[in-house]
Amino acid sequence: MLQKTQIKLWAAIALTMGLISCNSPQETNTQSKSNQDKTTVTTSDNTASENTNKPSVVATTSVICDLTQQVAVDTVDLKCLVGPGDDPHVYQPKPEDRKAIDSANLILYAGYDFDPSLIKLVQATSNPAPKVAVHEKAVPKPILGEPHDHSHGHNHKDEKGEKHSHSEKVPDPHVWHDAQNGIKMVEVIRDSLKQVAPNHADLYKTNAAKVTGEISQIHSWIKSQIATIPPNQRKLVTTHDALGYYVQAYGLSFSAALEGISTEEQATAARVGSLVKEIKKEGVPTIFAEKTINPRLMETVAKEANVKLSEQPLYTDGLGAKGSPGETYQKMLIANTRNIVQGLGGSYSPFRLKDLQ
Repeated sequence: MLQKTQIKLWAAIALTMGLISCNSPQETNTQSKSNQDKTTVTTSDNTASENTNKPSVVATTSVICDLTQQVAVDTVDLKCLVGPGDDPHVYQPKPEDRKAIDSANLILYAGYDFDPSLIKLVQATSNPAPKVAVHEKAVPKPILGEPHDHSHGHNHKDEKGEKHSHSEKVPDPHVWHDAQNGIKMVEVIRDSLKQVAPNHADLYKTNAAKVTGEISQIHSWIKSQIATIPPNQRKLVTTHDALGYYVQAYGLSFSAALEGISTEEQATAARVGSLVKEIKKEGVPTIFAEKTINPRLMETVAKEANVKLSEQPLYTDGLGAKGSPGETYQKMLIANTRNIVQGLGGSYSPFRLKDLQ
């Protein structure tokens, strides 16, 4: 009987991986919509900058883009490269991305190998404009994690072309999932904007204070929400290991994922089987798919482990499209927390912003 069950599990995994490797019409539609939703706040074309006399600022990821827009408002021409729904780990730059980087007055990128293809463009450009690795500057002592699942027979290269063995830890780039790190990111962005538009320094200071005040309240609210989850159910299982900062900051006791901190490689059948065993052993009530990753593999895991898959995927590698629950950094934190609390059996209460002094 056990042997038959194992055969069925491997067959299901093989079928699922075969489906994922195919680009189905549904996946194509999702990718097309993601590209349509890409945020370009304003053009980074030189002509536009000359006409408006505004500095041209490039932000490589949706989180950095949103925080920059909240601080800078309409004082800069902001070009955002990786749009909502796109995965920075595997994003392939377009010719206009290179043009934007080459002509920008300020380049804000993530660093820690989160957006590797764009990091290469930033390093290769002859543009003398300030280039700020926002994640690295905001969080100089990051969490270290596995670049990929242990079962892969590959080495990983960082943005400098250096190989990492699977036994070597690398910085986890998903720093913004701890709201306190989000506050530090806002401060880095504020100070960077002051360099290219010093005449707006007071405005940036005021806006940054407002944004960090909101984020600080959300940080406290998240703690109170996670505390409502029964201690033996504070166990987070996701598609890839992107929520380590969230787990550490907010008191979850266990976390596991199909993949490492990068999505560049697909989980193996061995890792799927191992995760199913972990879920059963730990008594995890609900597991979570992610917005930027095909959910089929997690659907297989949920079925084989006989647990619930959350109806709402988590925002792990960026923000949601305009009009979605995760359209801004603050809303993303709230949406993820709501899904986690409700999925793990906590008592969710909506976030209410108090007056900022």
